[in-house]
Amino acid sequence: MNTTPSRPFAYLCLALSMALVGSYVALSKPLAAVLPVFLLAWMRFGIGGIAMLHWLRKPVDEPPLAPQTRRLLFLQSFLGNFLFTICMIYGVSLTDAVTAGVTLAAIPAAVAVMGWLFLRERVAPRTWAAVVCAVAGIALFSLSKQEHSAHIGQALGTQNTQNLAWLGPLLLLGAVVCEAAYTVIGKMLTSSLGPKRITSLINLWGFVLSTPFGLYAAWHFDFAAVGWGTWTLLVFYALAACVWTVWLWMTGLKAVPAAQGGVFSVMLPVSAALVGVLVLGESLTVWQWAAFAIALASMLLATLPSRTALRVGRRDNQAG
Repeated sequence: MNTTPSRPFAYLCLALSMALVGSYVALSKPLAAVLPVFLLAWMRFGIGGIAMLHWLRKPVDEPPLAPQTRRLLFLQSFLGNFLFTICMIYGVSLTDAVTAGVTLAAIPAAVAVMGWLFLRERVAPRTWAAVVCAVAGIALFSLSKQEHSAHIGQALGTQNTQNLAWLGPLLLLGAVVCEAAYTVIGKMLTSSLGPKRITSLINLWGFVLSTPFGLYAAWHFDFAAVGWGTWTLLVFYALAACVWTVWLWMTGLKAVPAAQGGVFSVMLPVSAALVGVLVLGESLTVWQWAAFAIALASMLLATLPSRTALRVGRRDNQAG
């Protein structure tokens, strides 16, 4: 049954989704160093698809997919899975960590603007304040992490990127637009489809889109050189990226406006930093602690009930 979750549960789902994204981003560094990008993406979608084959089955109470819904499913997968990955990875490899971090920090603001334009959502002043805090928090985390772009560049074997330096910021801007579109389209789909169906269908499209590139990369790759630890990490990465995070995100969006949901992207750098400290033996800087505080402020602004909601709640309790 396609039911709408409560607001507190929706907030929890959104926060857990982005926290998982940050976790697998932090733990997937060895994967990017061992596996080619397109092979990694193809196997990710394949493993995720196997794990949720039973989610592809159409529920009895679900109406037939309208042409508009089919187009939205394709666009969400193409923009949010396929094109976002290409723009982000290659954009980061052609620029520096500061530029990449500041550009990608614009995602919450882009979600709010696109939600206002395409969904006609009214964005409350406090939500805009939460968006500003989210952008500031993500940017501050990014400014304090200098090694990310160097790592990606090494994983891709990037050479002579100076001649293409102008392309890096454009690709990162494209990644911001793709991620914002992913959230807005997801919000549109939740009105007619359940989170499990959306998750499985966009993963299927992701697998189809990445198959030609994945097969080409697999043809020239030595699978015997990959250790069991890497395969185990790949399974976790695939399940987290394709199944758990998407289902949690779509579940939360059913009850939360797109602009408000975009604020929860602050959990990505927060969880990535925590995994770095707890698992990878890294340490937090003063600036990262400050970013923690700003991230917490943005989530409080986005989730605390407004005065109007409190008045309505008190009136309902008195009437009851």
